[in-house]
Amino acid sequence: MSDLFSKSVTLTVPGMDGVPVRSALPWGDGLTLDLYLPPEPPPAPIPVVVFVAGYPDPGGMLRGAPPYTSWARLLAASGLAVVLADNRAPRADLATLLAHLRAAGPELGLAPDRIGLWAASGNVPVALAALARRPAGVRCAALSYGYALDGDGAEEVATAAARFGFVTAGEVTLDDLPGDVPLLITRAGADVTPGLNASLDRFVVGAFARDLPVTVVNVPGAPHAFDLVDDRPTARAAVDGIVVFLRGQLVG
Repeated sequence: MSDLFSKSVTLTVPGMDGVPVRSALPWGDGLTLDLYLPPEPPPAPIPVVVFVAGYPDPGGMLRGAPPYTSWARLLAASGLAVVLADNRAPRADLATLLAHLRAAGPELGLAPDRIGLWAASGNVPVALAALARRPAGVRCAALSYGYALDGDGAEEVATAAARFGFVTAGEVTLDDLPGDVPLLITRAGADVTPGLNASLDRFVVGAFARDLPVTVVNVPGAPHAFDLVDDRPTARAAVDGIVVFLRGQLVG
C-alpha cells in the first residue's frame, strides 16, 4: 500500500478525537459501512457526506485507512455525518448505497434529501458516473485532484485506470451531468500524476462551456494528495474550503 495511506488530513479542528463512530453497519449484499457522527449532533436529521470509492474494496481496507478516517472525523467534527462503505463493484454499489441511505437514513438519524459526495484522485470518475444518474437527495460533490472523463480522443483516464486499478465513469460525458448540482473542483497545481491535470483541466473547460455549477480552486505548487502531505497555509485553506463548501451546500 502506498505510503500516502498512512497519512492523515493536515487540517484539524476541535472535537475530531471525540467523533462517535457506528462501525460495520450492514447494507447491500453482505457489505458494511461505518457511520461517523458529529460529537454534538443537531436536533434535525443530519446531512451526510458519502465518501466515494473508485476501487473495489470488499474487505474495507481502504475505508479504514488514515486518509479516509481522518477526513471523516474532520467533517463529522464540523457538523456533518460521514459514510465510509465497502464495495465490490464501485459504480453499481455506490448507486445501491445511495438508495440505501435514502431508505434507511431517517432510522439512522440522517437527512435522506441532503447528501453530498466526496471523492479524490482515482475515486472521482465513479462520483461523476453517480452524478450522471441524477440520484435523488444528492445536493453537491467535492472532487479533489482527480481524474475526470475521457472524450474527443483523449485516453488519460483509461490509461491511468489500467495502471492504477480504479474504475472509470464508463460512457458518461459532460453532457450527462446535472445542471443543478454544485461541484467543487480542487486542483493540485504541481500534480505530476500522469495525465491527471490534463484530464481535470479538460473537464473544467468543458464544464464552463456548458455553464455547469462548478467552482474551481487551484492550489499553486501543491502536489497530489496535498491535503495529506502539504502543510502550507494555502493547502490547509483549500482543505478548509472543502469543509465550508460541503457545510454550505448541505447545512446552509
